[in-house]
Amino acid sequence: MSATDSSLPKDGLAGLKENFRFDFLSGFLVFLLALPLSLGIAKAGEIPPAMGVLTAMIGGMLVSFFAGSKITIKGPAAGLITISAGCVTAFGGGLEGWHLALGVIVVASVLQVIIGLLKAGSLSDFFPHSAVHGMLAAIGLIIISKQAHILLGIDPATLAGMKPLALYAQIPSSIMHANIPVATIGIIGLIILFSMPKININFIKKIPAPMIVLLIAVPAAIILNFNVTQPGHALVKIGDFWGSIGYNPDFSGIGTGVFWKYVFMFLVVGSLESCLTVKAMDNMDPWKRQSDFNKDLVAVGVGNTLAGILGGSPMISEVARSSANIGFGARTRWANFFHGFFLFIAMLLMIPVIELIPNTALAAMLIFVGYNLAAPKEFIKTYKTGKSQLIIFLVTIAVTIATDLLVGIASGIIVKFIIHFMNGATFRSLFKARYELIETDGKYNLTVQDPAIFSNLIGFKKVFERFQPGKEIIIDFSNSKLVDHTFMEFLENFETEYHRTGGNVIVNGFEQFELFSDHPLSGRKIKK
Repeated sequence: MSATDSSLPKDGLAGLKENFRFDFLSGFLVFLLALPLSLGIAKAGEIPPAMGVLTAMIGGMLVSFFAGSKITIKGPAAGLITISAGCVTAFGGGLEGWHLALGVIVVASVLQVIIGLLKAGSLSDFFPHSAVHGMLAAIGLIIISKQAHILLGIDPATLAGMKPLALYAQIPSSIMHANIPVATIGIIGLIILFSMPKININFIKKIPAPMIVLLIAVPAAIILNFNVTQPGHALVKIGDFWGSIGYNPDFSGIGTGVFWKYVFMFLVVGSLESCLTVKAMDNMDPWKRQSDFNKDLVAVGVGNTLAGILGGSPMISEVARSSANIGFGARTRWANFFHGFFLFIAMLLMIPVIELIPNTALAAMLIFVGYNLAAPKEFIKTYKTGKSQLIIFLVTIAVTIATDLLVGIASGIIVKFIIHFMNGATFRSLFKARYELIETDGKYNLTVQDPAIFSNLIGFKKVFERFQPGKEIIIDFSNSKLVDHTFMEFLENFETEYHRTGGNVIVNGFEQFELFSDHPLSGRKIKK
């Protein structure tokens, strides 16, 4: 019997009892993955490393109880590194910049709660997939540009203020001036991270690769006496973690444009990434449970508010740890709770050990994360969905690296609009979903009257939400001129989910369209 055929795992205390051994083990394994990543992500975002662990603790031990998703892991994410680092730097860096950035995070988090309460989680559908993937790829390249130097043992203070292109140009110099002992540990870690996924032995695949890196890096740092022989930036510094937790935000920058620029960036990118992760994890869930996006956004917003007040880095529903959670056999939200609980225990008992972690080992993990965001397969995958999608993808990457995330994602959207205009869309059709819906004898007939594209998808989703389960839906695109890739992905997901209810979806009219590529979900326009 498949997981989708069996009864759903119970929730709440009944779920804890029923699924304890699955969720406890998965939570522990995710903790092994989350500890080094939380440290590294916070540090790369110019926030004290241990404050990333604080965020993951809150994401697990608090947010798990009222999140709208069942098996996602909440914690700091690589996708917010560039925003966090940019915000702290814009406010002068150091402790002052951190406190002012926390004020930004708190305000953005309160707004995140509000948009969730207003049921605006669906606004994430407004962003075209190619632009979102381009933004994530750009983030990956930006992460690599700085962490490559950290991997080589270069003092991060010497890199302050450098833009990604300058950082890439500086790599040959950093290679020439590498700190060989600490760089060796980082490079070994990088080899392990890239090699582990290729090992096809089940019990080895169950071990989080970052933990293998730490099991080598920490003893090596002890044997080589790094805390004496190497400069202070070589090892992780925790300091007085528990003494640092308290009321930390500074709102004195609230009257500046910089403050609100980063509020908007944290709000948009954090909410977008979180919703996209929840959507992806719903597809990976063995029981195909559907999450409440708005409830989840409120939960993440509440967690972010508390994290910002206490000093933590921003959190989202994090994709790498969430997918690992599913792979480790998690069944309910208790796995997220246990991951946070184990982090709490680690910060109570293991800080002296954590301070023996070489920063080059964390840099290796972040480079691996950055590579996965910007891997060649992402470029190939985008190209296969159509040349126009690749153009949007590449423009978003280039503009993001040259400017910032906000301008980058905006440029991707503008290019998408231009391409739609070139393929017959009108300004009137960009934002309004025009259709005719007739219901007769338990059957729905939906005729799409205008282009069905990313910018009017929210309107079409409201129509699709009206369909009762278990019926027949006939969707006719004969009167439409254009259907883009984002809408095609939505349509495929809807068909899959609706068939599970016992319903049937019939799509007509596409025989009159020409596809932009051979990909089955490629955008398409009416034949001339």
